[in-house]
Amino acid sequence: MKNRTGVLLGRLMRNIMRSPDTIITVAVTPIMMMLLFVYVFGGAIETGTANYVNYLLPGILLITIASGVAYTSLRLFNDVKSGLMTRFTTMPIKRSSILWAHVWTSLISNALTIAIVILVALLMGFRSNAGVFDWLSVIGILGLFTLALTWLAVIPGLTARSMEGATAYSYPLIFLPFISSAFVPTETMPAIVRAFAENQPVTSIVNSIRALLYDGVVDSSIWIALGWCLAIMVMAYFVTGKVFKRQLR
Repeated sequence: MKNRTGVLLGRLMRNIMRSPDTIITVAVTPIMMMLLFVYVFGGAIETGTANYVNYLLPGILLITIASGVAYTSLRLFNDVKSGLMTRFTTMPIKRSSILWAHVWTSLISNALTIAIVILVALLMGFRSNAGVFDWLSVIGILGLFTLALTWLAVIPGLTARSMEGATAYSYPLIFLPFISSAFVPTETMPAIVRAFAENQPVTSIVNSIRALLYDGVVDSSIWIALGWCLAIMVMAYFVTGKVFKRQLR
């Protein structure tokens, strides 16, 4: 069995480059949200920061990733329904390379989309005093978060019976940042909502990215953030392996 991850990755990336509307479509929604919240709601939201786009950007980046990984489910669903997945599994290649190609495609395409969103944020006034190590840490957290959600996306991509079912799981993920510290400080929320917001994955991830971008000093929230990402990724990877093996029988 040969590892053909690179060949399969090239196939998927060529499809994306031939039709870059996928990346553009994923970028449009977060950008529109960023414009809306900064220029319409920003003046009425008290965050303790001089520039609301600085406060908002980490959460917008997570929404961008959550939107982007839905296309991983869609691409897998299309491969399964078209019979291409069955054809791949009969070829002398490692079975894991089929899924890893989709995962790496998600990582690359999401990185391109994030770059577009950050560029727009810069035009809107986003500034950071983060050093090289801080930026590398931010990239690492975003990459780990992308991997975690992508492996989660593989599950409906393999099991969904319709295109809508393959992508529907992403809606709760996109909504989750709204009940976190992504848009407003959790201190302003009612007690029950605040308890949920402060103990769900997005808040610790957003707080860690925000601290790295502007303060250069992170607290224990970064370990909580990494723990959440790793836990989601390991769980999703384990479930995906079980589902994929069952489909190969």
